[in-house]
Amino acid sequence: MHENVVVSADWLADRLGGSDRLDGVADRSGEVAVVDVRDAWEYDGIGHVPGAVNVPFEQFRSEEGDEGTLPGADAWADLLGEAGISVDDTVVAYDDTHGVFAARFLVTAECYGHEDLHLLDGDYSSWMRDHETSSETPEIEPTTYAVREPDDSPLVGRETVEDAMDDPDAVIVDTRDGWEFEEGHVPGAVNLDWRELVDEETRGLKPRAQLESILADHGVTPDKRVVLYCNTARRISHTYVVLSSLGYDRLAFYEGSLTEWEAVDGPIETGS
Repeated sequence: MHENVVVSADWLADRLGGSDRLDGVADRSGEVAVVDVRDAWEYDGIGHVPGAVNVPFEQFRSEEGDEGTLPGADAWADLLGEAGISVDDTVVAYDDTHGVFAARFLVTAECYGHEDLHLLDGDYSSWMRDHETSSETPEIEPTTYAVREPDDSPLVGRETVEDAMDDPDAVIVDTRDGWEFEEGHVPGAVNLDWRELVDEETRGLKPRAQLESILADHGVTPDKRVVLYCNTARRISHTYVVLSSLGYDRLAFYEGSLTEWEAVDGPIETGS
């Protein structure tokens, strides 16, 4: 992902036009396609960004028992095609949970070759504060979405994590809650709860200088190869997006995360 991956509500409004797309049409001929990953009842009942299409989180996660993995290229192509999204669209995703579910959508899209991807900073709340919302379901013209092989996939397997355990040039980052980390984590990992990077008041990211300070305090610096994991690859998606926005370019996304690690009897360390 690129450094301008995180965008503001004003940035989005500028690209939707002065009317904030109140015509209720999901127009793919413009600059941006907006994806709302909340549940359908929230999208319909609470309202959404005008013109946004609804692709709930449950639709792009894999089956029960394999929740951390990608949904499959064919399933992804069908899903985005039905949502009227084309592979060259500029995509902006949002949720109402600080962006963690939307970030998972974006990482999935990147892994299937989509390049122009953005996270709405401050989630849906940032849009609601200053811009009009809609309860109209947009008209969607389905597309034939073509999955592409990404130039550089961030996905890594268990072997990469094992190698990083003894690599002074790498840092393994556990983005789960502190209590989860204490109960068991990959040996040598540092605990950086993904929410430490979020401003609870604005619901968006903390200022850049503050983010850089927090990351440095955890030993997560741009010169390191950063290996990310959680339980099922949802929470690391947010951290991955944040680090990408700060210019980190040596990022490794352990898709299997601790679910796979424990399933193959990987070593576990306890305590803080």
